[in-house]
Amino acid sequence: MNGPVTVGIDASEPSEAALDWAAEEAVLRQLTLRLVRAPELPSGREEDGALLAVERARVAALHPRLLVTADLVDGKPREVLTAAAEEATLLVVGARGSGGFPKLLLGSTTLHLAAQAPCPVVVVRTAEPAADPAVVVGVEGEEHEEPVLAYAFLAARRLALPLYVVHAWTYPMLMGPGHEVPVVYEESHIEGEHKRMLAEVLVGWRERFPDVSVTTTLARSSPAKELVSASSGRTLLVVGRHGSPRGPFGRLGSTSQTVVQHAECPVVVVPTT
Repeated sequence: MNGPVTVGIDASEPSEAALDWAAEEAVLRQLTLRLVRAPELPSGREEDGALLAVERARVAALHPRLLVTADLVDGKPREVLTAAAEEATLLVVGARGSGGFPKLLLGSTTLHLAAQAPCPVVVVRTAEPAADPAVVVGVEGEEHEEPVLAYAFLAARRLALPLYVVHAWTYPMLMGPGHEVPVVYEESHIEGEHKRMLAEVLVGWRERFPDVSVTTTLARSSPAKELVSASSGRTLLVVGRHGSPRGPFGRLGSTSQTVVQHAECPVVVVPTT
């Protein structure tokens, strides 16, 4: 898709970090960068327009060859940005905390966009450089994950970074009288099955991207826990979105929602359905 890299703009520090990230991504992809701002108050249009102009000028000075557009669009931020995502290759937003505090859990607008936007959504928490540069992707081993793996491999190639593939597994459970009980399995046998599955999933991708260094990690653990841990010091974390549409954040799924809330690096949520 040749649509713009679209970024939501507000007056917060995470918004500035998101804009800087989006600008660098637009340069890498040779795409237009579009800034979008939804006025929080009807009386604040002049201030909002000034904010857009300042941010547009700042990013244009940093990337003189980048085509940058800016739009002030009336409406609620979640509705404006969801509509903007229809024409975007990528939607980038800052990880602004609930109530405007970056360290708190994400606000409902960011979660809504990650769950509902029709294009991949990147949530950026900080502008700090990665201490251990790499792209991380979470893999379950399901057929619907092809868009997630495609995004991760292409990102690793564009950035010339290694790719870390994380797969977490737990023991299968059976419903016992009144509660769940684990099926009796040998851990080595289960782990071996997961290793074979992951190798089969990745064999074609390794062939298509021989220039990408791939490292796999398997863990008997919660997927969310492993992915949040793997995000520390990394450049980008890629997860999929394929949950049930029921509820405002249902499509995000519990693992992806936890990762978006707590990851230490930028997270991209890729629609798979």
